Amino acid sequence: MKRLSIALILSLGAASPAFAHLNPAEHGSFAAGVSHPLFGADHILAMVGVGLWAFLVGGRALWAIPSAFVVTMLLGFAAALAGIGLPFVEPTIAASVVLLGLLALVALQVPVTFGMAVVGFFALFHGYAHGGELGEATSLPFMAGFALATAALHAAGLGIGFAGNALSRHGRIAARIAGGLTALGGLWLVAGA
Repeated sequence: MKRLSIALILSLGAASPAFAHLNPAEHGSFAAGVSHPLFGADHILAMVGVGLWAFLVGGRALWAIPSAFVVTMLLGFAAALAGIGLPFVEPTIAASVVLLGLLALVALQVPVTFGMAVVGFFALFHGYAHGGELGEATSLPFMAGFALATAALHAAGLGIGFAGNALSRHGRIAARIAGGLTALGGLWLVAGA
């Protein structure tokens, strides 16, 4: 458990406080898509937060909530590529980190469809930011890469919960603490923006 906590803290400290918005000329490849979410604390924290909350809701939410995020994120990506306007993208992304962390911290139990709608709302903005940064580059390999990286970050959040359960009968506490750290990380991002 100590190793997991230390690894989480180190990964948060190593993540850049700047959002993951790379030069659009660098986009287009599968590798760029995979790496894109991994270079911004906002993306890392929000996506791990989705996995944490899905773990705490449990049952069908384990796959449905992260899946809703990925699918809706792809819709946001397509909306950006189509030139459809979406206001308040960056503030909503920052708010998503705080709120998703708080949902995990309090282990809010909701119907799965409601949880899917909540993460879907935020995913639309995350996907829009990805699509808005793409510019003239090829979209399909990049899209596949960032969808895969997003799913991996959701799996990391789920993994924190399952690892906590495996290590202790109070394993849900580890996921809730990680959720609290996620919310604090979101507040740090908002304060630094």
